[in-house]
Amino acid sequence: MNRWPAVEASKDLTLKAVYSRSLKSAKTLSSDTSNVDLYSDDSGSGKGYKDLLQRSDIHAVIIALPILNQPEYIRAALSAGKHVLSEKPIAENVKDAADLIQWYHSNIDTKRVTWAVAENFRYLNSFDHAQQEVQKLGRVLGFRVRLYGNVEAGSKYYETEWRKTPTHQGGFLLDGGVHFTAGIRLLLGSKDKITRLSAFTNQLQKHLPPVDSVDATMKTATGSTGTFQVSFGTTLTGSEWTVGCAGGSVSVSGSTITTNIDGKEEKTEVKDERSGVPPEVRKWGEALAAGKTNERQNPEEALADLELLELMLRSGENNGTPMDTKHQL
Repeated sequence: MNRWPAVEASKDLTLKAVYSRSLKSAKTLSSDTSNVDLYSDDSGSGKGYKDLLQRSDIHAVIIALPILNQPEYIRAALSAGKHVLSEKPIAENVKDAADLIQWYHSNIDTKRVTWAVAENFRYLNSFDHAQQEVQKLGRVLGFRVRLYGNVEAGSKYYETEWRKTPTHQGGFLLDGGVHFTAGIRLLLGSKDKITRLSAFTNQLQKHLPPVDSVDATMKTATGSTGTFQVSFGTTLTGSEWTVGCAGGSVSVSGSTITTNIDGKEEKTEVKDERSGVPPEVRKWGEALAAGKTNERQNPEEALADLELLELMLRSGENNGTPMDTKHQL
């Protein structure tokens, strides 16, 4: 995802340079590159990624590369003393993510150099509002997530080689699904963190390997249960996040928040700041300027998002065998 406009809109960030594996792709990030230095693997001596990291006037980098490539770039930037905001998912699998987090805390002075992981769902005003409503209604009784779509061959989000021919587990379910696990984790809160799940997965469309759909049941630390249904290859339609509590229910669908208390339904429109990316980048910049970290961008949060998705994939491969979580916060 191109975060250039969000960087330019932040009062605490100034764009100095852009790196991409090819100069052609680096040039496509903005129509105006006159005041930005471009680096790439094919730009010749002194213009590679390591050269960019050696610049003393660059204090932080945003890394948004194909899933399998990111860890080595994250390590290099942190080792060079640069703050990092890396794209979700944190890594291709839970083991690599946990190893990367352990390496970070063992080898980097985290008070001086910080690593944040992007997740724009944590910066959607609609989800913040819904979370506040959930907290007012008492004990969580149950929840459901339904997100259906049909990613067609040739569409914008399909026509990148690493998505068309994924070498990472889960295909679109991993790449897009971590947004949705982040969303339900935000709504439920830490008290109702998910502790156990069971899932069935399927590949409904030949062009969306290895799987494009999941239907899961989940159990939280307090004993409540819920469902998580996501497909990127179906003709089913719908977008819904609902949490039922002792005092009523709260639903999110787009920018519409619906509360139902004592049979009285009330709808509230809460405008999001685009997809959540501008406030996500802005909050990162503000934290850097203040010499702090933004808790919503901690790598451990991204690991918890990834774990739920990976366990659904493992359960689906084993005919719905229940899986227990280890990294939920």
